[in-house]
Amino acid sequence: MEVTLRAEAGREQGSRASRRLRRAGSVPAVLYGHGIEPLPISVNHREFAAIIKGEGGENAIIALNVDGHGTFTTLAREVVKNPTKPFINHVDFLQISLDELVTAEVGLEFIGEPLGVKNDGGIIETMRVALEIEALPTAIPSHIDVDISHLEIHDLITVADLPQIEGVTYLDDEDTPIVTVSLPAAVLAEGDAEAAAGEEGEPTDESADEDSEDSSDEGGE
Repeated sequence: MEVTLRAEAGREQGSRASRRLRRAGSVPAVLYGHGIEPLPISVNHREFAAIIKGEGGENAIIALNVDGHGTFTTLAREVVKNPTKPFINHVDFLQISLDELVTAEVGLEFIGEPLGVKNDGGIIETMRVALEIEALPTAIPSHIDVDISHLEIHDLITVADLPQIEGVTYLDDEDTPIVTVSLPAAVLAEGDAEAAAGEEGEPTDESADEDSEDSSDEGGE
C-alpha cells in the first residue's frame, strides 16, 4: 500500500533553522537515492507521524510529492525521534524502485503465553525486538509474528525458527537468539541456597572416615 505525503523543498539548513521548522510543526528532512543529489526538504509532522503509526509503519511506501520537483517513491529511513518529547526531529527519505530489493528493519510480535510462564512461573526474556530483512518494497511485512506459546523453561527461539515469509530474506545469522523463557532470579537464588544448605548438612567423605577411625580406636581400648 502506498501513501502520499507532501513536502516542501528549499528549506534553510542549520540547527537554528531546523528548530524553527519544528516549532512551526514541520520535520526537517532529506531526499536522496537513485543518483539524485541530496535534496533538503521538510514535511508536516502530523501527517508524517500518522503514516508511520499506520499499517505500514516506518516501512510504508511513501509517494513523496515535493513542490517544484515532482513525486518520488520513497521509504523513510533514519527516523530520529526526540528522546524526551513525542516529536520527530529529522527523517531521511530514500528514493526506491518497486522492483529492486531493499533492506528494512521489521519489528517482532510475540504471540501467546509460554508454557514455562503459565506452568512454572518463568519469565520471558527477549534478546531481539526487530530484525533486518531484504525484500522488494511491496513485500516488506509490517511485522513478524513469533509464536512463543510452546516454550518451556530454557527453550530458545532463534532466527532459524522464524516463519518463512514469501519474498523475505532474514539477514541476521540463523543462530541469532530471539527469545527464551527463564526462571526468575529469586527462584534461582532460592534453589542455590537450598542446595548449599543441603551440602552443609551432609558429612564429607573425610569426616566419615575420621568417625570410622574413632569408632575403631574406642573398640580396641
